[in-house]
Amino acid sequence: MDKNEYLQHIEATIENGKFKDNWSSLSAFQVPEWYPKAKFGIFIHWGLYSVPAYDSEWYSRNMYIQGTKAYEHHLEVYGPHKDFGYKDFIPMFRAEKFDADEWATLFKQAGARYVMPVAEHHDGFQMYKSSISHYNTYEMGPKRDLLGEMKVAYEKQGLTLCVSSHRAEHWFFMSHGKEFESDIKEPLERGDFYWPAMPEPKDHFDLYDSPPTEEYLEDWLIRCCELVDQYQPKVFYFDWWIQTVAFKPYLKKFAAYYYNKGEEWGVPVAINYKHEAYMFGSAVPDVERGQFAELKPYFWQTDTAVAKNSWCYTENNNYKTAEEIIRDLVDIVSKNGNLLLNIGPKADGSIPDEDRDILLSIGKWLEVNGEAIYDTSFWRTFGEGPTEVKEGQFTDGDTKIFTSEDIRFTLKESSLYATVLAYPDNGVVQIKSLKENSHHFQGVIQDIQVLGYEEQPQWERTADALTITTTTVKSNAPIVFKIELD
Repeated sequence: MDKNEYLQHIEATIENGKFKDNWSSLSAFQVPEWYPKAKFGIFIHWGLYSVPAYDSEWYSRNMYIQGTKAYEHHLEVYGPHKDFGYKDFIPMFRAEKFDADEWATLFKQAGARYVMPVAEHHDGFQMYKSSISHYNTYEMGPKRDLLGEMKVAYEKQGLTLCVSSHRAEHWFFMSHGKEFESDIKEPLERGDFYWPAMPEPKDHFDLYDSPPTEEYLEDWLIRCCELVDQYQPKVFYFDWWIQTVAFKPYLKKFAAYYYNKGEEWGVPVAINYKHEAYMFGSAVPDVERGQFAELKPYFWQTDTAVAKNSWCYTENNNYKTAEEIIRDLVDIVSKNGNLLLNIGPKADGSIPDEDRDILLSIGKWLEVNGEAIYDTSFWRTFGEGPTEVKEGQFTDGDTKIFTSEDIRFTLKESSLYATVLAYPDNGVVQIKSLKENSHHFQGVIQDIQVLGYEEQPQWERTADALTITTTTVKSNAPIVFKIELD
């Protein structure tokens, strides 16, 4: 690829398109109609870090930090870093059991509407065919365009392809390997796998520390635009650190380019961002491993994982239960959000049994209760109950203990869905938001059904609450009442 020629192409697309690379123009962005309706997507962390399957997806950084458990593990299992570095995992990443159609079938069964593979993680290894770097899965490792195979398989199943880039952090991610005798050595030049391995910021949220160079930022922009041109993803997700001040002009250029491409395709697209990287209203905010405590007037997304300790597959992952993920899904949707749930395939391309079982359990619940999730909107209040959901990122480490009083609402036409997050053993549910003369609803309730059950519940509306009584309903997962309003 001719770098300057491609940069000129990017500039021409912006000049001739509707969207310009400034916040005033980008504020005309509108969330694609399909996206808030989809509610549930699958995130995939799969790459070279899946080979050692140790510590986390940050193995490529941590293995070069002397004294860490990843560093010690690497010495013990693979030997000195000068003899076996991170690059030496590439031939071991063979993806011999990877079947894109099998993955697509599983994600469809899980009830997902969109899928977001990580196209390039912090380690700099591209999971797709690229003309920018030789360090990609088409030229090395499995010698397959893995992302290309996914695109075909997912779209065949009616799943929307999205992509994620974590390239920004590669600026410093491999830097600690320069501090001792390892395979990361100067001089490093553009095109090298470890390039540029610059000093790591003392605080990863410092907006000014260790700013990337123009050369690196142009390389980042071209990589992102190449993904757009080759795979036409409908959502483009960015991980943290792009909020660094030096990225700002390039973030605007990418958004203008991508949004204009969506206009060309006749398919509106969206960007996910964190930490105020994009101006509010110009893209979709994402909350990493966390939620909002209250209903938001704007659409948002949370990304979290089936495992609490890692985004990628590692041995002995600490898994969440399907039931707690379903409760989070219901809570998030009631607050005008989507859930992007991550799984971590093994290096050979097989999906661990634990990940598969969780996805299938979620899918079985959605098969019965999906009408309370998909294509719904928020109601006048997201819900009620005593359990407080912590606000913000990295709050999903502790399991939330919901009660039978914790209820969440979604709306579709004249149907109000009231989901009881922990169904009571006695079968008696009280919904205070639907009491007589409630300030949330003063209309008429025509009928109440329990999704997935033939029993017709008994109900009574008083000045204290709408009381619903069942005798046969039992479940460890949330139960949904479909309430017809008039």
